[in-house]
Amino acid sequence: MRLRPINLLLKSPKPHHSSATLRHLSAEPQNPPPLSEEPRNTTKPIPQIVSVLQTTNPDDWPTNTHLHHHLLLLSSPPSFLKIARQLGSSQKSLQFFNYLKNNPPPPNSSPTSPPPPPQVISNLSFVFQAVFEHALREEGPESSPSKLLELFNFSKEQNVPLSVNSATLLIKFFARAKMFQESVAVFSKLDPDLRNVHVVNLLLDSMLKSGRIDDALKVLDEMLESEFNVQPNQSTMDTVLSAVLTRNWSGRNVREEEIIGIVSRFGEHDVFPNSVWLTQLISKFCRSGKCDKAWELLHEVMRLRGEVKAAPCNALLTGLGKERDFQRMNLLMNEMKEKDISPDVKTFGILINHLCKCRRVDEALEMFKKLRGGNESDAVSVEPDVVLCNTLIDGLCKVGRQEEGLELMGKMKSEHGCAPNTATYNSIIDGFCKAGEVERAFELFDMMNKDGVEPNVITLNILLDGMCRHGRVGSSLEFFNDMQGKGLKGNAITYSVLITAFCGANNIDKAMKLFDQMLQSGCSSDAVVYYSLISGLTQAGRLDDASFVVSKLKKAGFCLDIVCYNVLIGGYCRRNKFEQAYEIFKDMEHAGLKPDRVTYNTFISYFCEKGDFKTTHRVLKKMMEDGFLPNVVTYGAMIRAYCMAGNIDEAMKIFRDMNSSSKVSPNNIIYNILIDTLCKNDKIEVALTLMDDMKDKGVRPNTTTYNAMLKGLQARNWLEKAFKLMDEMTEKACNPDYITMEILTGWLSAVGQTEKLRSFVQGYEVSFSVS
Repeated sequence: MRLRPINLLLKSPKPHHSSATLRHLSAEPQNPPPLSEEPRNTTKPIPQIVSVLQTTNPDDWPTNTHLHHHLLLLSSPPSFLKIARQLGSSQKSLQFFNYLKNNPPPPNSSPTSPPPPPQVISNLSFVFQAVFEHALREEGPESSPSKLLELFNFSKEQNVPLSVNSATLLIKFFARAKMFQESVAVFSKLDPDLRNVHVVNLLLDSMLKSGRIDDALKVLDEMLESEFNVQPNQSTMDTVLSAVLTRNWSGRNVREEEIIGIVSRFGEHDVFPNSVWLTQLISKFCRSGKCDKAWELLHEVMRLRGEVKAAPCNALLTGLGKERDFQRMNLLMNEMKEKDISPDVKTFGILINHLCKCRRVDEALEMFKKLRGGNESDAVSVEPDVVLCNTLIDGLCKVGRQEEGLELMGKMKSEHGCAPNTATYNSIIDGFCKAGEVERAFELFDMMNKDGVEPNVITLNILLDGMCRHGRVGSSLEFFNDMQGKGLKGNAITYSVLITAFCGANNIDKAMKLFDQMLQSGCSSDAVVYYSLISGLTQAGRLDDASFVVSKLKKAGFCLDIVCYNVLIGGYCRRNKFEQAYEIFKDMEHAGLKPDRVTYNTFISYFCEKGDFKTTHRVLKKMMEDGFLPNVVTYGAMIRAYCMAGNIDEAMKIFRDMNSSSKVSPNNIIYNILIDTLCKNDKIEVALTLMDDMKDKGVRPNTTTYNAMLKGLQARNWLEKAFKLMDEMTEKACNPDYITMEILTGWLSAVGQTEKLRSFVQGYEVSFSVS
């Protein structure tokens, strides 16, 4: 079956029947002509006609004068529809159709009569509607569409026009069967003057559901033309937007520009997306990073004077807030005021939330004060809810203003009529924990329980983290066990906090027990728990246990990240197990992860420790080929290695390269290594020059630096320079350690300068002390 192009369907030429004729298909005439001088009740013959049709042979119908008489009493096509519906089957209705078609009432029985009059055509059309209805009921909505398609083709062969209801039924059915071309064929068969918005909407829905987006947009384009006789309605808009927002078409996405254009053209017909659709569209644009288009869409609806409520404005404010575009957020708020769009509590919640995230808490407080009216001209009457109060409290606590957050929590119930909930307490408890006031946090925890507010796992994790961060690791485990006994179970974050804390306290056995407990409890763990334990075990040198945890991690469906691989490689290198380290490295590459600067530095440090400078430089070359320039760690490892090998000249050459070509600033560790090596090699002058360079570069000497220099000066017995360094240590509050005292005690006692040592220990300048 060949169909006309889609863009011509809405303007297809009319069939040979006149439009006046086919208007009879949709309704009865308002004033039907009487069949006799006295009005008759046309409903009375219908039961008799149905009875005759059901009890007699169809072959006898043409000669049945009683039937013919009763049919003459009917005045409208819907009466014929009622008869056909009561016949009970498509076959019987089709026989009735054939009877009417072949036996038209007088005066059209002449062989030379013209085509059937409008009344007869209407009768046939409505009878065939019943044929379609019976066929659909007999076949069922999920059955094969072959019978309805066959009947539709037969109606075309018989040149029977479709009624509006017939077209609606067929388009719906073919759309469900995903027979797009057949839906179009039905639409094209329907007289243009009978096409109403409901039928066009059905065709659009059929096209959109079948993925024919371009064809649907062409139909919609013609429908939105000003001269088209079918005007779109809200259902048209809903059909199109539902498809745009909920369906994906292979190889074809509706662009933001197209959506804005569609909404604009609908607006010219005074049809606008309702608040829900507009909100969803704006949210969709903002989620895909197209806030500019969301802004354009909202303002296009405003320009066309469509109704805009707070919800779509809130969606745009959320998107602008994520981009920290406070200028346009303020502009939109002003426009809402100008256009009498009343902001709701969610509007202010969005604004306060984004201000707090940007740490602009004072501005958030000012906005909060305007919510309940007052004397200010720009005040608004919006009652804060618990979510809004919690947002502001959390913002205050995040910037260390937990006392103000606590004060606001006290006002929530008394002034704002909303009771604090778990989220309220969690924010303030977290604020005090972050500030190191763990006892205050537990006071609030007790208050929370007294007020009947249930703590959750977030409360538990906040308190555990606060305790662990401030040296109360043992107490944290007791608290965790106590809460478990009360029915509050931990999650992956709970175990991660505890395992990390115990690893940091070098209590690896306790960390492993917690890990086993986590597995036995069936807790849905995350990769962080495994990473923490792997790191702790590796740092403690328990590489076999670390490998065991790695196997558990992989079994749980996680993958090692680059940080974890580097930790393992470093652990094996420190234990001189290069083969195992290299196996981990190959596993990392097999997993698709490329080595980073830390990986290369780990291998460079290993080969430097071994004195294998040839391999060291080969790894360094590969590192630079992969785009990683040497950093202070790289240079530090190589300088230390050359110093340990007694090659001070090469070490100094690398040091100079750092300052010149690589522009990497050395730290005090590198200076200390070089100064110590120079002093041990009796190059005191160079060491003193290097120390001056260190100060010029803004690198602060520490106790290790001074100890190395004092030991070198002791070898030369340069007392005056030693006194000067001792004065520097006093001036810069660089405290001596036992090595300093060991050097100075032996040296100054031997030369009779114990009084200067006493002055140095007491924090006085030794250059001016009395001998």
